[in-house]
Amino acid sequence: MQLDQIWQYPVKSMRGSTITHGALADNGVVGDRMWALRDDERGAIASARRLKSLSRLEASFDSDSNGVAIRLPDGSTVRDSDADVNARISAALDHQVSLCAKEPISNLDHYRRGRPDSDDMMVELRSIFGRLDDEPLPDLSIFPPEMLEFEYPPGNYFDCYPLMIMSTSALAALREALPNSAIDERRFRPSLVIDTGDEAGHPEFEWVGRRIAIGGTEVQILSACPRCAAIANDFAPELPRDSEVLRHVVRNLDQNVGVYATVVRTGPISIGDSVEFV
Repeated sequence: MQLDQIWQYPVKSMRGSTITHGALADNGVVGDRMWALRDDERGAIASARRLKSLSRLEASFDSDSNGVAIRLPDGSTVRDSDADVNARISAALDHQVSLCAKEPISNLDHYRRGRPDSDDMMVELRSIFGRLDDEPLPDLSIFPPEMLEFEYPPGNYFDCYPLMIMSTSALAALREALPNSAIDERRFRPSLVIDTGDEAGHPEFEWVGRRIAIGGTEVQILSACPRCAAIANDFAPELPRDSEVLRHVVRNLDQNVGVYATVVRTGPISIGDSVEFV
């Protein structure tokens, strides 16, 4: 196996891009999710699970300012240093938001959960995960206990764990199972994609509990990754909203695509690095 793709998402829940060389730190791919949008109406960090139009925005690092540039759905670009950045993003989303850099772990209030959309916890969870009434919810015990209180682990903007890893086999299997759907990596937001050759199905599910070395780094595979409503979002004209993707994942893949992982040994990584079990 070898490392096929490295993804970097400068702003939480926005589209990102691939890089050829990067590094793994304790909190994942260096430069990943350094900014987020604060939902000024809910009083919490915004997510594409609730604010679905977020998936149409694309973020990239602005090397000139060492900040972030955000491409809006109309093709225009706004930067974090622009005086009207919040107004323009809010207009694009039709929702009041504020761009914010990552806060230190000591600012717990920044990461706390905001006002729920429903007082009924089951209704709230089904909305977040996009589950129909006859579909099960994921096993919530795999999530860190702090997720009951916080939108994201304090000090970070990633979902629960720093890495989400997919295989090229998984992408091929999804394309085969859903020939009428647009399937590509942007829909699933992996941190790393590993080339698994001609292996069938979703081989990464068998990696749970094991460690893998990627170049000179090491990661611990924790669990399969339960998928939420966001994978059905409208990401781009060529990647439109598609509820059938989520239905397939829930009904045929035990609700999972890819695996969660933590970083055991930090260091540089590059496309083409060997990937081996430790």
